[in-house]
Amino acid sequence: MGVLKMNIDHQVEIFNKQAGKYYKRAKQKNMDFRLRRKLLQSATGDILELSVGAGMSFQFYPKSSRITAVDFSPNMINRAKLVAADQGRQVDFRLGNVEEIALPEKTYDTVISTLSLCSYPHPEKVLKRMASWCKEDGKILLFEHGISTNTFVAWIQHKTNSFYFKKVGCHTNRDILKLVQESPLSIVKSEHYVLNTVHLIWAKPV
Repeated sequence: MGVLKMNIDHQVEIFNKQAGKYYKRAKQKNMDFRLRRKLLQSATGDILELSVGAGMSFQFYPKSSRITAVDFSPNMINRAKLVAADQGRQVDFRLGNVEEIALPEKTYDTVISTLSLCSYPHPEKVLKRMASWCKEDGKILLFEHGISTNTFVAWIQHKTNSFYFKKVGCHTNRDILKLVQESPLSIVKSEHYVLNTVHLIWAKPV
């Protein structure tokens, strides 16, 4: 596993280089778009989005919502600012590492993570922080990918994990459902796609 231990600075470099691609994808109406729309129509109130990327999710939030958006990549933040400006949205952008950034507890009505639990060095820590930032009666919305229940697909994911992690900073073989089930989150509803590699999870803090 030592080869897969990447420092945060290196991860920032990787995601900085991908910012342009993320920005283009933010304008595409593909499967990613459809799944985000299905999940994020549940977002309400004060929203905290973790690892915001290029702002692909902004279009699905209520116009009345206040948005706080966190990312450790300056290039991603800059792209997300362009998207927010295009949509006429006021967003409080915070540049920082989700595992370490200081945010007020029990503050947000909706806490959101889209395709980011694959990248954190300590995803269990991030899930715990999500629960702490969310209001007691709030919601946590997750759109994530991970290990398949199909044994052949899972074998491929394990074999290619090292390559993908070094190339794009992403683990392909994390057991996302297990991570969530063992976290201080309670799953209200979940849906699964693409041989159970992609998950939509509606949850709340325990």
